[in-house]
Amino acid sequence: MFGISIFLGEEMTGETRTYIQEMHQIGFKGIFTSLHIPEENGDLYANRLKELGEVAKKAKMKLMVDISGIALERAGFSFEHLDELLSIGVTGLRMDYAISNQLIAKVSQSLDVGLNASTITTDDITELKSFRANFEHIEAWHNYYPRPETGLSSRFFRKKNEWLKQTGFQVVAFVPGNEQLRGPLYEGLPTLEKHRYDNPFSAAVDLKENYRVEGVYFGDPMISKRTQKQFEIYSKYGVIQMEVEDIGSRYYSLILGDHNNRQDEARDVIRSADARFGKIEMIEPEEVLERKMGSVTIDNIGYGRYMGEIQLTKIDLPENKKVNVVAQVTPEDHSLLQLIKAGRTFNLTEKGTL
Repeated sequence: MFGISIFLGEEMTGETRTYIQEMHQIGFKGIFTSLHIPEENGDLYANRLKELGEVAKKAKMKLMVDISGIALERAGFSFEHLDELLSIGVTGLRMDYAISNQLIAKVSQSLDVGLNASTITTDDITELKSFRANFEHIEAWHNYYPRPETGLSSRFFRKKNEWLKQTGFQVVAFVPGNEQLRGPLYEGLPTLEKHRYDNPFSAAVDLKENYRVEGVYFGDPMISKRTQKQFEIYSKYGVIQMEVEDIGSRYYSLILGDHNNRQDEARDVIRSADARFGKIEMIEPEEVLERKMGSVTIDNIGYGRYMGEIQLTKIDLPENKKVNVVAQVTPEDHSLLQLIKAGRTFNLTEKGTL
């Protein structure tokens, strides 16, 4: 499941409502927000939460609210009256410090519960079971990390998730946005440090497909229209779409459109499975160019029976007089190259069309 974050420090504007609706239409099913609020702003945040809950209900999206021990009380809610939260559209609470396992177990009977994925222990699970927690309503939510260099390592993340899944938890994590970043640092809100400055679409697909994360949320408030379109194509068709830049080759039009990576996945390049087997024109040699990472190439007549094969380079490769470089994947989409595994369908479209 994919989700977005909407924070209560800002008013619920028409732009925000439109954004939520747009994200819902392209397949996003969850909203994350936080009730870590200044003490004097309890009523203000409560009203904004009610507004957000109403929007979430209309869009039929889940609404997970991050809280501490006293956050609910500051906003005028109570663990004793969870039905009030349900009535305004809240479907879950992410609970961390200062909340007992006994109370967490109680909440799990009525609402979804998000536990801090990095700090869950075997003792916690034992206690929750003793208090008859409903584990069908409990998920493991990783944090996002606003400060650069503090995001999780891939090694720790993978190892922790393996244990969580063995224990029966579904895992949720965050990736950064790229249209509107959250202050005060404005450095992205990823779970994994390696994703901090990545294309958010690439980071989300990486979590879903390479780390088997069930729930992927944007930590930052907004993603660009371009990224939304990439998600829409992926959600509907499972296709990874990348923009390419024309560098003046007469064969540029041949590389546009849908391709399938071969089942025997190569180490250095992505090989379009069917490109050279259709009806193709004579491919004459062009200017010999170095094949930088992200180069889109087509083999010329010098490669004999391979003439017409289309490739994308995953690493820098040397020039080859048998290979014409006809386009370049835009730098913003370079991180997607490593996600095109065996048999994956991908689409190359002209820069500016996303």
